[in-house]
Amino acid sequence: MPLNAVVCRSRGRVQESVAPPAARLEPTLDDLRTGNAGLTRGPEDRLDSWKKIATYLKREVSTVQRWERREGMPVHRHVHDKLGSVFAYRAELDAWWESRRVRLEPAAAAEPEPLAQPPDAARTGTPAWRTRKIAVWAVAAVCAGGVAAVLWFAAAPGDYWRDPLANAAFARLPEFAGTQQAAAISRDGKSVAFFAARDGRIDVWAGEIGSGTYRNLTQGVLRELTDNPSVRTLDFSADSSFVSIWVRRADGSQPGDVNILAVPTAGGTPRMYLRETAEFDWSRDGKRLVYHTTAPGDPLFVREPGAAADQRIYVAPAGVHCHFPLWSPDEAFVYFVRGVPAGDWDIWRIRPSGAGLERITNHNARVSYPVLLDGRTLLYLATDADGSGPWLYGVDVERRTPHRIRAAVESYTSLDASADGRRLIATVANPHTSLWRVSPSATDAGASRPVAVAADGAAPRLGADFLLYVSSRGAEPGVWTLTHGTAREIWSGAPGSVVGAPALSPDARRIVFSVRGADKSRLYLMNRDGSQARVLAEGLTLRGSPAWAPDGRSVTAAVVRDGEPRVTRILLSDDAPQPLLSEYSLDPVWSPDGRFLIYTGADVGTTFPVRAAAADGRPYPLPGLMLTRGARRVAFLGGAHSLVVLGGGVGHKDFRLFDLNSGNERLFVELPAEFIVRDFDVAPDGSEIVFERVQENSDLALIERKL
Repeated sequence: MPLNAVVCRSRGRVQESVAPPAARLEPTLDDLRTGNAGLTRGPEDRLDSWKKIATYLKREVSTVQRWERREGMPVHRHVHDKLGSVFAYRAELDAWWESRRVRLEPAAAAEPEPLAQPPDAARTGTPAWRTRKIAVWAVAAVCAGGVAAVLWFAAAPGDYWRDPLANAAFARLPEFAGTQQAAAISRDGKSVAFFAARDGRIDVWAGEIGSGTYRNLTQGVLRELTDNPSVRTLDFSADSSFVSIWVRRADGSQPGDVNILAVPTAGGTPRMYLRETAEFDWSRDGKRLVYHTTAPGDPLFVREPGAAADQRIYVAPAGVHCHFPLWSPDEAFVYFVRGVPAGDWDIWRIRPSGAGLERITNHNARVSYPVLLDGRTLLYLATDADGSGPWLYGVDVERRTPHRIRAAVESYTSLDASADGRRLIATVANPHTSLWRVSPSATDAGASRPVAVAADGAAPRLGADFLLYVSSRGAEPGVWTLTHGTAREIWSGAPGSVVGAPALSPDARRIVFSVRGADKSRLYLMNRDGSQARVLAEGLTLRGSPAWAPDGRSVTAAVVRDGEPRVTRILLSDDAPQPLLSEYSLDPVWSPDGRFLIYTGADVGTTFPVRAAAADGRPYPLPGLMLTRGARRVAFLGGAHSLVVLGGGVGHKDFRLFDLNSGNERLFVELPAEFIVRDFDVAPDGSEIVFERVQENSDLALIERKL
């Protein structure tokens, strides 16, 4: 078969449509945001519900809602923002669909997804003979272009991708003792700034690369300092005269609790720089500013010189976040990382006018720290499908095929680049997790001292006389038990990583856990001793930790549906999974009496809500409780009236006790400042807490490109 025959098969049918007479309508808020305020649209062009939008595109409602969340399909919301109160315009949908078709066709080697057809020719009034004639010429032109493209790639395969770090020199910066995080490099490539902890306190340090000396810029005056891996916490000003610092007030949940401070690189008092702002980036000439706030959807704004007000160019749907804004060198685009915490992110871009939203990558993983080396070469960090990493990736922003940077063999936690792209600074990760035990004091929350339980372990769950946990001491991550000081591996062998924590059935006879591999997720079921292990469910995209239903006949877990995790009931009888909750929901925990379950909702800024649902999925009353990002685990204590939670900043947290009846919260166990906790479990009588301690252990690495 000729090469162009394959290309032609993937093309959609071309039709011409004649627009009806248009009436001038007042622009909506979304029109002002997207730069479409000048369009003329008639009432005939407007689709006033999800159902009408889905019918127009010949898809299910759930599909078009997913496209709006994950692919930027242009859907508008009314000013009152009533749930489900949306509308769209046919012209905008047609333009978006065409851009989507062009973007997806190069990857459609097999039979592609059928294209949504535009309105019938009879409805537009276009004669059929004219439509057929246009279609013939369009198909001929497309096929000719496809042949030319195939011949071009065959003639110049080496021009497709060149590793920008193929000849780069990688070197550790050994001058500073201790763990360094969130590294930033000045635009001239001469200076570096980073977080580092000494004497149990995090400060911002900065110095000239190669000098061997670094200055403590904050001197312990900013108690709220923490490394938030979800945002760029440090950056240099264009002239390197100061370092900007992301700060968040401890336990804060209001917009004013997150701000950007600035401290001179020569030393001095930190001052307010950008109020109620989470992240920002200046254009190369220092005249245009892009930033986002912590409001729902992380709205992006552009500040133009001389403009009376900042322009909002994009806001994501509720529960979706936009981080790491970045100007392109020519200021034609703003790049940013868009997604759902904690591990479903990708890189997008949009024009400063708010038009032309485009998706650049398709990892659906933890993506962070994008940097542009030039107008087309983008480097960033991303985890693999099995959760390993983050690794260093590169992509040509026009061709959009990601490439793992093979020269960078280590895992990284931050990345930054000089303005000319010659120098990059990264933090090389060597994280370690261990298990610890602490016994709460009835009189003094700070009196208890943690004791090490296992040198290597994560995600602990307490049994009657044993500890269940995850460890990587073997060749592959496995499930282990610790009984009277003796550790034993009870399951291993599947490639991939264990997601969340294993769950012990109410009768303590069976265990379920999920494993994420390169191609799919699997939920496993086995006996307590590891025997009779089998796959309970596969093909589902699982998030967080599973939990047994009180009757022991089903498991509840967060399954990604329509682009977001939702708690789902998975039956042991192998029947189809049953949706339990219809909203964003993670990490379900059942009350001891089985009347209700606790779960966590979507992140808003750096916080997320804790909610409850009855056994049938209906809302269950619960006093308001907001927790900070970093750990989502909650556990019941002694009955259905008290919860043990992790409260504090994004980094360091302490154990707190929350009363489900009164809504009162008090300190339960105060942990040492150097302890970072990600998961835990509590004995039913509250006599002990076993927790996972995370130690980052990262160092600075300088990458110098040879241009």
